[in-house]
Amino acid sequence: MLKWIESTGKSEEAAIEAALQKLGMDRDEVSVEVLERAKSGFLGIGSCPAKVKVTYEAPDEPETPAPVEEKAPVAQPVQEEKPAPAAEAEAPAAAPAQGEKAEQIDAFLTGLLSHMGAAAKPVIKMDENGTYQVELVGQDLGGLIGRRGETLDAIQQLTGYAVNHGQSKRVRIHVDAEGYRAKREESLIRLAHKVAGKVVKYRRNVTLEPMNAYERHVIHTALQDTPDVTTYSIGTEPNRRTVVAYSRGEHR
Repeated sequence: MLKWIESTGKSEEAAIEAALQKLGMDRDEVSVEVLERAKSGFLGIGSCPAKVKVTYEAPDEPETPAPVEEKAPVAQPVQEEKPAPAAEAEAPAAAPAQGEKAEQIDAFLTGLLSHMGAAAKPVIKMDENGTYQVELVGQDLGGLIGRRGETLDAIQQLTGYAVNHGQSKRVRIHVDAEGYRAKREESLIRLAHKVAGKVVKYRRNVTLEPMNAYERHVIHTALQDTPDVTTYSIGTEPNRRTVVAYSRGEHR
């Protein structure tokens, strides 16, 4: 179920951060619509705070009953994959995940991949921030990644719904295959800085092509400390776009 809240702040970014703190969520878990841009006024007279609408997915998402069925056959490939040196080298900060949540993630993904006819297995680890990092290991995984990672994003979203459904405390789950996320992030970060340079030079906003929540999050994060630049999203899924905007000298 989609829910939303409105928040205000002295800048668009401040209003977004206030909403995220209230929800206890990260930027990539929400969609942001700028309702009113901040106005400084003259000598403080006529100033107006920024106002944003933050939309998020409620934990009791109605689409979750079907994935919950996958909990029954709990397989244990997590320990089997621990010796793999390549997987360990890719995420040195992550440790093999154990416990009920790891078993739920493994069971759901094993069942889902089987239904998809994919010859892949999930290797589950937990990083220093408590996020479950899942690497799908196998051959010819292009079909699991999909165009611009759309299939991979869907797998990640379904896994999150299945594991977090009905839970008061949500866990974060990142799903990757063949190092796609890192490669895509590098490309998006280069794009973000290139566009930010043009925005500052010409003092004009630039609207990027439609991106999913994960890709928009990469853009937001890449530019969050860039002087004279702010970012926000407009439009509705699946055509939401990130706007890289000139912030009139504000330094975030």
